[in-house]
Amino acid sequence: MLVETVVLASVGLLVGAAAALVLPGYFPSPRTLTVLTGGVAAVVAGLVARAALGPHHTALPAGVGAVTAGLLVSVLARPDRVRPDRRSRRHSHRPA
Repeated sequence: MLVETVVLASVGLLVGAAAALVLPGYFPSPRTLTVLTGGVAAVVAGLVARAALGPHHTALPAGVGAVTAGLLVSVLARPDRVRPDRRSRRHSHRPA
């Protein structure tokens, strides 16, 4: 169970770190909050899933933890605070 908890924490921390690195403008809160939210969410959800499903399911709690971490990290995202890029790739003005 200790190994499973470490795996769940690692998966959650990776989800939080990836979100903070890929979309930094969406997360105005400190990066540590984003990363720790992913880690804690994955551990709690994975352990609840393990308790509900039993010890015979080994991979499913990790998947549940990863999905839950992604969902709870997305709650922290603030897309309304992102400034639109003035020169979008779609509508770039090329000289004729």
